[in-house]
Amino acid sequence: MANENTPEPSYTLYVYYTRYSSWGVRAQLILVYFQIPYKVQYFNSTIPALAPPPELKILPVLDVTPAPDFVPGAEGEGETLRVPDSLAIAEYLADQHPDKHLWPADPQLRALARATAAQMHSGFAVLRDAYTCNFVARYSGPGIPFGEAVAGDVRKLFALWDRVRVAAKKRLAQLGETDRGFLCGGFSIADAFFWPVLWRLRTYNVPLTGITEEGLKWMDTMWNDPVMKAQAREYFQQARDPQSRIAHYDDVFKDSPGVTFGTFAEDWVFNGASVE
Repeated sequence: MANENTPEPSYTLYVYYTRYSSWGVRAQLILVYFQIPYKVQYFNSTIPALAPPPELKILPVLDVTPAPDFVPGAEGEGETLRVPDSLAIAEYLADQHPDKHLWPADPQLRALARATAAQMHSGFAVLRDAYTCNFVARYSGPGIPFGEAVAGDVRKLFALWDRVRVAAKKRLAQLGETDRGFLCGGFSIADAFFWPVLWRLRTYNVPLTGITEEGLKWMDTMWNDPVMKAQAREYFQQARDPQSRIAHYDDVFKDSPGVTFGTFAEDWVFNGASVE
């Protein structure tokens, strides 16, 4: 922590436009949800003037200025710490802001949340490869691919949500704490890591067949949270800027006659009751 002679560090998040960025959107949601002040710079790899410089080729990146070991008057004053990777950024922010409880305060729930986030960070590759992130688009029609490998990942995803929610509710009851409906009770890094996959399910009209009541309740909590709704409006705002468009994400089914491209309404509401 900074002493009275040391300026508080400032954060700058470098990301591709988050309407398409599953990695960058996680870091941004954590900063926004926990009300950590930051600046953001968006990039678009398909427009040369908006492409990131070589040192920022792999995004997201969080710059912290001055670096935590900054000593006023010392050589190297104003040096910046550069933190790449969404999980590393999340862990760094959790360390720097322990009072905000980016991970659950309870050790058992914290371990559960960390393990859950790690599974999303490194897993579900088939689902992620099949469906690129596009937070505004809406694809419909029989031509959307939904093979057995993708369906298998979706089943594993639903089973994970159910398992985590059941375990978290049991632990919260033991602690006598309020369950706020997120994966481990209150919103945490774990929920932020699954935010992009919720959009994938919506964008590509992925069947929710087999999802449990606990999974549906968690989805409802996420979609209807005021912070998530505000972030969704930010993605639609980006979509009104032509500089943010990445054609190969929007046109992923351009040559597929069985798929119709559209966009969601900004006031779209998730209705878990309609899921069979």
